Amino acid sequence: MKLSRRGVIGAGIAVSGALAAPAALGAGRPKVVVIGGGAGGATAARYIAKDSDGAIDVTLIEPTRAYYTCFFSNLYIGGFRDIGSIGHTYGGLAGAGVNVVHDWATGVDRDAKTVALAGGGSVPYDRLVVAPGIDFDYDSIPGYGIEAQNAMPHAWKAGSQTELLRARIDAMPEGGTFVMVPPPNPYRCPPGPYERVSMVAHVLKQSNPTAKIVVLDPKEKFSKQALFMEGWEAHYPGMIEWLPASISGGVTGVDAETMEIETDLETFTADAACVVPAQRAGKIAHMAGLADDSGWCPIVPATMQSRMDENVHVLGDATIAGDMPKSAFSANSQAKVAAMAVREALTESRLFPAKFSNTCWSLIATDDGVKVGATYEATEEKIAKVDGFISQTGEDPELRKRTYEESLGWYAGITADMFG
Repeated sequence: MKLSRRGVIGAGIAVSGALAAPAALGAGRPKVVVIGGGAGGATAARYIAKDSDGAIDVTLIEPTRAYYTCFFSNLYIGGFRDIGSIGHTYGGLAGAGVNVVHDWATGVDRDAKTVALAGGGSVPYDRLVVAPGIDFDYDSIPGYGIEAQNAMPHAWKAGSQTELLRARIDAMPEGGTFVMVPPPNPYRCPPGPYERVSMVAHVLKQSNPTAKIVVLDPKEKFSKQALFMEGWEAHYPGMIEWLPASISGGVTGVDAETMEIETDLETFTADAACVVPAQRAGKIAHMAGLADDSGWCPIVPATMQSRMDENVHVLGDATIAGDMPKSAFSANSQAKVAAMAVREALTESRLFPAKFSNTCWSLIATDDGVKVGATYEATEEKIAKVDGFISQTGEDPELRKRTYEESLGWYAGITADMFG
């Protein structure tokens, strides 16, 4: 069935005890609804409420009461953090004046300017911010799907899947094989699969040193490749085998029951596996008619407005963001640009030129941190890179340690910026 411009109310799962949003709440003030409480959505909701000083009625729709960050979840897998340290709640946002509604957004009527809730009713808006993160294209890997996730967790949405993946790694037999299948471009957190490989290797080096890790990559190159490969050779010699599609022929199918991953080269039998399918914008973005044929959402770089609807702003992983990667830092940066544009549209506050930045840190081993980042500006066509930086091979261990410590400070800062 083809989606109309008005949007379609799709299937959703009601959250027990979900809060209703009273229609009279904030009457007389312009209304902003934010869908999604991650790095983009939570930041946007907080900044719109905070910087408008109560002049805008802000509602955040987010089904989960505890948000587990995908960023830094690899450090939990590696044993550097506990699961509670990456979980965050929304009390700070509520205290800052954001009406937090724990429910699923199941549809957007862009003509009526309302968002439908799984728990019943709808929430009106003058401006809508959509930050739905990612969904998966399960058809990109034959044999993989929701039913295979328990056997071969993707853990690309943090929480229970992350815990399950760590448990499966811990349960590997002596000398067993771990298989990592990264996704094709574009996807959330470009260095993420390779930091994950590093963290799995860190665990196995201590508990299962004869184990092997096979990386079946659909790509021919990846983010920070020279840094990761240098680190793997230094810290985990002989443990990790990276096979690009030009060598393996690519993954042609998986069998979750037998734990087999088939390629043109050979069939690999895994004792534990992490399989990450191709990705696209979160489901609600498609239901609202905000995504194009690429599966992602085109935006106006200067304001993060949807190119499909000027009354909607789209943030973070779901967007076609030009030179910016899909990362929490990017989403947080984009949210502040969007928040400023929303305030300007609804309260006639001053609009400053959009500026964006991003840094992605990765941990290879204890105190061996590396990073890549850039600053960006808005052009008519895209968010364009202005300049950038990256860690270098052969760096002094003390510099790598400081880079890791810098990442810890960033995590504390960005989560405080998101959740208050």
